[in-house]
Amino acid sequence: MRRHFLVVLAAALLGGCGVSDAPKFHSVDITGADYAQALSLTDQHGKTRTLAEFKGKAVSLFFGYTQCPDVCPTNLSTMAQVVKLLGADGDKLQVLFVTVDPERDTQQLLAEYMPAFHPGFLGLRGDPATTESVKKAFRVFAQKQGDVAGGTYTVDHTAGTYLYDPQGRLRLYVRHGESAEHIAADLRLLIAGK
Repeated sequence: MRRHFLVVLAAALLGGCGVSDAPKFHSVDITGADYAQALSLTDQHGKTRTLAEFKGKAVSLFFGYTQCPDVCPTNLSTMAQVVKLLGADGDKLQVLFVTVDPERDTQQLLAEYMPAFHPGFLGLRGDPATTESVKKAFRVFAQKQGDVAGGTYTVDHTAGTYLYDPQGRLRLYVRHGESAEHIAADLRLLIAGK
């Protein structure tokens, strides 16, 4: 009996050796990923924006398009909820929306679209060649479907969101449909330097 107790005690102690101080995120931890590192695109106000300029803030980066019927407005609405849930820390988050449909998503259209979700959200665009380059660098899929020639097409696209910490490091991949509460909890950890 004593031997059994010692074996169980040793197993419990050894099991504790593997305990990590790493934060427990709801999203997929991709810390150390070597992609999605840099971009240079124009926002809805005509200003060139880079990821590097947002150091000091957490960044949420999502690819989509303004005529998206469900995924994109859902994502942006969720991020507006996240800002509210963060309370005083809401100003420590920059939400970026990169269009995968620059042919239709003009600067003017983005200027009308983004404030519908939050006045601080930025919509980014590039010309078609730049957009393709950024999609490749960020491992984003986007393909037009339907009446491409007529301009009434839809775009199938990657629906997840990248989260960067205030040091500008890519840290998390948020799956589409994640709750605002879980995203806010993850961002609190990133903002706190975890």
